[in-house]
Amino acid sequence: MKTLAHLNALRAFEAAARHQSFSAAAEELHVTPAAVGQLVRTLEDWLGTPLFHRGTSGRARLISTEAAERALPDIRAGLDRLSLGLERLKEGSANGVLTVTVSPAFAAKWLLPRMERFQSAWPDTDVRLDTSLKPVDFIAQRIDIGVRYGTGQWPGLVGVKLMDEEVYPVCSPELLQKKKRLRKPEDLAQETLIHDLSMDGHGAFPTWHAWLKKAGATDVPTARGMKINNSAAVLQAAIEGHGIALARSVMARDDLSAGRLVRLFPDIRFSSPLAYYVVYRAECENLPKLVAFKDWLWSEVTRA
Repeated sequence: MKTLAHLNALRAFEAAARHQSFSAAAEELHVTPAAVGQLVRTLEDWLGTPLFHRGTSGRARLISTEAAERALPDIRAGLDRLSLGLERLKEGSANGVLTVTVSPAFAAKWLLPRMERFQSAWPDTDVRLDTSLKPVDFIAQRIDIGVRYGTGQWPGLVGVKLMDEEVYPVCSPELLQKKKRLRKPEDLAQETLIHDLSMDGHGAFPTWHAWLKKAGATDVPTARGMKINNSAAVLQAAIEGHGIALARSVMARDDLSAGRLVRLFPDIRFSSPLAYYVVYRAECENLPKLVAFKDWLWSEVTRA
């Protein structure tokens, strides 16, 4: 029996070993746990050796045999090369499905309002958006390209800076009209501050405390206020007049241009230590659909 006939079995084995679970592997491969188990058993029968330790009751996770552990790096490398080879077969055009991963807020506030221009330029390329706040596995989830916010370092990915960002307070025009006393940063002590917790725990993520320190208004309390874990919802809360938000310039650009928000204290400049990066696997860099999307992103940044 030829190895090619066991390609699905190899995929099932690799996923089960990586997740240490037939159920998790089944979820990734969109099959049943029983199907994963059967594929693995088929591979074991052909090889004449077990790939997982069995027979221990109560074991919560799969444990690969020593032989399986030794073989896994080569199997993973082979599957990666095979996936890339299939992509190469489609290199004749930028057509097909392009899977892009971005945060939900970046999708809502920056990418989606501009997507019509990409679709007009590349009508035969269907875009599938994967919106998540958490890093995703580009190989396992078949992600082509993404935009991430951070310092530019993500294991296994190339990161090319797309946009820097500034951070500043914003509020609705109506709220500003009511709060005529908002003339200096110290006046924020009497206002409801809206906090962005979308990257809570990331030490470099700009906070009200950091901005107020830069503004020399360290007496303004920051413990209270409205706290939201989505940057788009933070801006929406400000648009609806619920308080003063600390806005990220890339997210707030369109709302400021449309007059839905007003920037406060524009003479105070605070650059975020984080930035937006285009990310992708190095071996896929020259695939036409990736090149097309990267070029379009650069054109949109220049256009802005």
